[in-house]
Amino acid sequence: MALLQIAEPGQSPRPHQTRRAVGIDLGTTNSLVATVRGGRANVLLDAEGSALLPSVVNYTDPTTVAVGKSAQLLAAAEPADTLVSVKRFMGRGRADVQVDADRSRYELVESDEGMVGFVTKSGSISPVQASAAILGELRDRAVETLGGELEGVVITVPAYFDEAQRQATKDAATLAGLPLQRLLNEPTAAAVAYGLDSKEEGVIVVYDLGGGTFDISILRLHQGVFEVLATGGDTALGGDDIDAVVGQWILDELQLTTLGDGQYRRLVSLARGAKEQLSDGPQVTINCEDLVADGSKVTLTRDVFESLIQPLVKRTLRTCRRCLRDAALEESDIGNIVMVGGSTRVPLVRAAVAEFFEREPLIDIDPDRVVAVGAAIQADILVGNRPEGDLLLLDVIPLSLGIETMGGLVEKIVPRNTTIPVTRAQEFTTYKDGQTALAVHVVQGERELVSDSRSLARFELRGIPPMVAGAARILVSFQVDADGLLRVSAREETTGAHSSVTVKPSFGLSDQQVTDMLQASFSYAQEDKTARQLAEYRLEARQLVEGLQAALDIDGDALLSGPEQDLLREQMRALQALEESGEGRGLRASTEALGRASEVFAARRMDKSINLALSGVALNELDNEVSE
Repeated sequence: MALLQIAEPGQSPRPHQTRRAVGIDLGTTNSLVATVRGGRANVLLDAEGSALLPSVVNYTDPTTVAVGKSAQLLAAAEPADTLVSVKRFMGRGRADVQVDADRSRYELVESDEGMVGFVTKSGSISPVQASAAILGELRDRAVETLGGELEGVVITVPAYFDEAQRQATKDAATLAGLPLQRLLNEPTAAAVAYGLDSKEEGVIVVYDLGGGTFDISILRLHQGVFEVLATGGDTALGGDDIDAVVGQWILDELQLTTLGDGQYRRLVSLARGAKEQLSDGPQVTINCEDLVADGSKVTLTRDVFESLIQPLVKRTLRTCRRCLRDAALEESDIGNIVMVGGSTRVPLVRAAVAEFFEREPLIDIDPDRVVAVGAAIQADILVGNRPEGDLLLLDVIPLSLGIETMGGLVEKIVPRNTTIPVTRAQEFTTYKDGQTALAVHVVQGERELVSDSRSLARFELRGIPPMVAGAARILVSFQVDADGLLRVSAREETTGAHSSVTVKPSFGLSDQQVTDMLQASFSYAQEDKTARQLAEYRLEARQLVEGLQAALDIDGDALLSGPEQDLLREQMRALQALEESGEGRGLRASTEALGRASEVFAARRMDKSINLALSGVALNELDNEVSE
C-alpha cells in the first residue's frame, strides 16, 4: 500500500527541501538581495564580491539596458539617459516631483493617467520600468546564486509610502517577473533582523535615513510579535538632500552659477564622496578640476558640513517627536534605537538621535544590510520554510481612510495607526427621497473637511430601490491588506446591489503632503472642530427645510390655516438664508426654533395618518388584534 505524504499548508512535503525565497531592499541609492540559508540570513554578492547594487539605470542604447555600476560609469557622459534615485519618482505625479527632476536635470513627460516618464534615447521610461530593471538584476543574481527560479519574494518599502507608491512597487515586481508575496515596511524589516538576532523584548525605535526617504517607526517586540505602535516619515528627505546641500556649497565656493548636465552629475558625486569622508575625518579637500578649468580645490570641514545639514537633521527629529506623541510614549520608554540607512553613518545624525532619545543608538548592525536581511527572514517564513508562528508582524497604516458624507464632511472609517491587515465597515443611508444611486468618495487624511483631505478614488453604487430618505441601509467596507493597499466596497442590504473599487491612484503625495497632513491635524484641531460643527448645523437646517417643504406641498392646505402656513414659511425662508450665508451664529437656535414651530403641523400629520390607517376598522376587530 502506497504511503501518502502529508505537509502543513504552504510547506514542503520533504523536511529537507527548502523553497527559494529572497528579501529585496529596493533602495534610492543602492539595492540589495538577501536569503536565508542554513538558518542564517545573508546578503547575496555579485560576481565581483559586492553586496550593493547601485540603483542606477542607463537607457542610452535602445537595445541594451545598463544597470548598477555599468550605468553609474555612464552618468557623467550620458546624464539625461542615466536615471538615479528613481525611487523618489515612484507613484507620483509631475507636479510632485518637478523639484527633484530639475535638480537631477531630467526632462519629464506625463501620461494621460498622470504618471511621469523620463525622456531618454530609448524613449519615455517610467519609474516603474526603471525599478523593474533594478529588480531584474537582483533577481538574476539570486537565481544564479541559489541555482533555480525564485518561489517567494518580499520587497521593502518606506513605511510612509502611500497606496500609489506601493502599487507602483508591486507593478515593478510584476514587470521584473518576481513572485511577490508581500511588501514590507523598511523599519519593520530592520526590527525583524535586529529582534531575532538579539532576542530582546521591549519598545524599539527604528530610525531609517536612507538615500531618498526618512522613516521613523516605534515597535513593541514581545514573544516574537512585532507590533508597530506608530510610524512617521518624509518620502522626500534623505542622503540625496544632504548631497544637494553640499553640492550647492561647492558651487558657492567656486562662484559658479550654471553647470552642464554632465558636470552636475560630477558635482553630485563629489558631494557624496565628501560626505562619506567626513564621517571618518575632520575635513576633506575636494578636487574640482572637472567643474572649473583651473583645477581649483576647496576644503570642507566637518563643522561647516554639520552647520549645512543641521536643518535636515532637525526635520527628522520633529518627525520623531510627533511619532512618540502618536504612540503615547516618552523618550524614557524607549529601550533601543536601531539605525538604518547609509545616511545614519553621518556623526551628526548619530549624535542628534542620541541626544534626543537620551541614549546611544545601536550602530553595530550594518545599516545598509539590515533591511534586506529582515525581508529575507520574512520571505523564508511566507514560503513555508519555517512555521509562521516564529514571527508575527503587525504593521499600521500611516494616515486615516474614510469617505465623504453630506456637507463635505469626512467620516473616518479606518483611523491612522490601525494595525493591518484590517477590515472595517460602517452603515450609511440615502439623503433624498427616491434616491437610487450613491456616489462614494474615498479620502485620506486627518482633517474634518473633504476640502482639506486627499482624494483617493470615486465610484458609484447603483440599483438602490426608491425609498424615503434614511430608509436604505448601505454597508461601506474598507479592506487594507498586508501590503497597505486598499479596497472599498458598498452594498445595499435590501437588494444586495454591490459595487467596489481597488484604490490605485496614478500618482502619490507630494514631498511635504504627508507631513503637512499630520501637522495640520494638530495645528487646526480647534478650527476643524468648529468647521465640522458648522457643516453639521447647516446640513441639519437644510434637511429640516427640505422635509418641511415636502410636507407642506402635500398636507399644508389641508392641515394648516393660511396664517399658520405663512408663519411657518417665513421661518423656513429665514433659516434657509442663514444656512446659505454660512454664518454659524444662531443657526442651531434657528433650526431648533423652526423644529418647535413645526411640531403642531407634525402632530396633525400623524393624527391624519393614524385616522387613515384605522378608517373602516371596527372597535371589536381592533380589540381582537390587541388581545392576540
